[in-house]
Amino acid sequence: MYSLLLPLYLLGGALAARPFLNEPDTGFDAYFADLPAGELPPLDKIVGLPDFDAAARRHLPVMNYTYYRNGAGGEWSYRNNLEVYNRYSLRPRTMVDITNIESTLQTTILGHNVSAPFFISPCARGEYGNADKEKGLVEGAAAGNILYMPALFASMTIEEIATLKTDDQVTFQQVYLDSNDTATQQIFDRAEKSGAKAVVFTVDSAADGNRHRAARYGVGSADSSYTLITWDLYDHLTTMTDLPIVLKGIQTVEDAQKAVEHGVPAIYLSNHGGRQIDSARSPLEVALEIHRQAPEVFSQLEVYADGGVRYGADVVKLLALGVHAVGVGRPFMYANVYGTAGVEHAIDILKHEIAIDAANAGVGDLKKIDPSIVDWTPNWESA
Repeated sequence: MYSLLLPLYLLGGALAARPFLNEPDTGFDAYFADLPAGELPPLDKIVGLPDFDAAARRHLPVMNYTYYRNGAGGEWSYRNNLEVYNRYSLRPRTMVDITNIESTLQTTILGHNVSAPFFISPCARGEYGNADKEKGLVEGAAAGNILYMPALFASMTIEEIATLKTDDQVTFQQVYLDSNDTATQQIFDRAEKSGAKAVVFTVDSAADGNRHRAARYGVGSADSSYTLITWDLYDHLTTMTDLPIVLKGIQTVEDAQKAVEHGVPAIYLSNHGGRQIDSARSPLEVALEIHRQAPEVFSQLEVYADGGVRYGADVVKLLALGVHAVGVGRPFMYANVYGTAGVEHAIDILKHEIAIDAANAGVGDLKKIDPSIVDWTPNWESA
């Protein structure tokens, strides 16, 4: 037992001693040192997704920023989501033809064509970042031809978001559900009428999130009740709608295998952005567990994952494990501070980074990516 606990003890000590960089130092503060307090940097000077976080932190009222930024407890899971990617080093291959890598970004998500293997994750309260609420997210996703998953607790209603969509735009509606069939049927009917192509059922929020930072400003969880969520409930829900139901919040290989048994079309690995329970593993670590113990899951259903994604290389590592599409949440909420143009810019940045990072790793075709481009032995010193 001691031998098992020692690495965790050492890791905890290392994390406690080492300063945490919410936004890595790439010169942002020095470059914008003369920018008046609260003023947004010019959008064309935003060069990476972490810049949107820095810009929003300087611009938004502290309560609004805190709603997006907060995590559970001491925020170790939030921190781990960001840092875990650097714990696993790339093994770049050379002498590979990578010149057509950009043409391989296109993919399908549950059969729907999209321009890249990432999407805008469900995030509530768009009005905390922009007076136009979710407008920029809807329009930006349409312009970039990527999937958007509106949150049930978005500032705009399901119906209002639907009026902003282009005719061919694909959205999946995120929902919280319980055993109240009447309320559930109303949500399903609204999602179907809005043109949503799938329902994303969040299952990792059975109880309130323990969010200390959020509690200071009164911006805690939007879903705070104890909720009955079981496999029997999922089976029952499938009889109430023709839409495919994606399960969001899967955090173990056992639950991934259960999803296969119950005929779930897609699972979404997520720890709720580190906002529900502290010490929960990152989705990358869950994907690695599935790869090691039940790799067949990746071919039995579609697997999505989010959590701390800030760079193209982060997406590449998740895709290498077998993840089909990657969710990005907070960066798009920060980008939405700039409205539609900000969301479009964030999409363009991430597309470009995925392409060049994959190419520099020796991946010529994202459809043929495999785990061998990453050393999956954790390097704790680089975390």
